Amino acid sequence: MWENAQGKYPASGTDLRGKGEVMKCKERLARYLEENGVAFQMLTHPTAYTAQEVAAAQRVSGKQVAKVVIVRADDRNLMLVLPAALHINFAKLQALVGAKTMRLAKEEEFGGIFPDCDLGAMPPFGNLYGLQVYVDDSLSQAPEIVFQVGTHRDTVKMAYADFARLAQPATADFTA
Repeated sequence: MWENAQGKYPASGTDLRGKGEVMKCKERLARYLEENGVAFQMLTHPTAYTAQEVAAAQRVSGKQVAKVVIVRADDRNLMLVLPAALHINFAKLQALVGAKTMRLAKEEEFGGIFPDCDLGAMPPFGNLYGLQVYVDDSLSQAPEIVFQVGTHRDTVKMAYADFARLAQPATADFTA
């Protein structure tokens, strides 16, 4: 979960400053990256709801934009991270995780896991929310990745190697 040298980060929605201010995903992730010595850029763009729209707004290749998808494998949620332009091959994924059933998770099945994020704007750090993270091999080839950070207007750009070091995802080929 969210941890630093002093212990766990406060839960989202916690009044951190005693002034009625609530820390959102963007602020929490920035603090987490800084405290782990990660160089990153916080970017803002016009509202974008899809990963391809984020790529266009940031003027980067869809191969560099990390799309986050939550799937339901039997009775558990998993976080998938893949390039914006690619799609999930559910047969490959099901075999990979050894699940009997596999489907896209419904919003009501995962919305509460990310209380500090707009629905559909979760960062790819599922490990910070108690989710196993799987990254498609093709994204791991990108030197840098761009991803949404809690809103449909904010993104982070950082080295893939730093993301992998912190998120510790399983990498595999699960795209079509």
